[in-house]
Amino acid sequence: MVLWLIGLSGAGKTVIGLEVYAQLKARRANVVFLDGDHIRAIMGNDLGYSLEDRRANALRVCRLCQFLDGQGIDVVCAILSIFHETQEWNRRNYSKYFEVYIDVPKSVLLQRDQKGLYGGALAGRISNVVGIDIPFTPPIAPDLIIHNDDSGVSPRALADEILAAMDARFVETK
Repeated sequence: MVLWLIGLSGAGKTVIGLEVYAQLKARRANVVFLDGDHIRAIMGNDLGYSLEDRRANALRVCRLCQFLDGQGIDVVCAILSIFHETQEWNRRNYSKYFEVYIDVPKSVLLQRDQKGLYGGALAGRISNVVGIDIPFTPPIAPDLIIHNDDSGVSPRALADEILAAMDARFVETK
């Protein structure tokens, strides 16, 4: 099973994903957490951030998830995921796939900007930033949309919501 968390930089994918991972790990042993930034580092940071490089990285992540899924390892994957074709590929190629879009208003993302990406792009210091000079189109048919807009809902509560929806979709058989 692959749980695919989609959202822009600063949406909370990693924080929420780690909480989901911790809760799943308490239920079953074969669970891993993958983050888009970590995958880039593991692969040697050999790709940039152009659309072509982003597409190549997305395919790497999809194939890695497929490999793990095929070994009976559940995956929680936090990734920007800007290509609808990779989301469609995921639905066809994993044993179970649950897609969550973490929706955050652009004003909140600009405020958070932990990595300085948005400020750097708006100031013209960096390019190829999704949501600024690379368009972001939300996923077409996510299984769940989570709103993480600083309304005071904790990452734990958001993770609980994700797991409840996932459990309802994939009733576990013993």
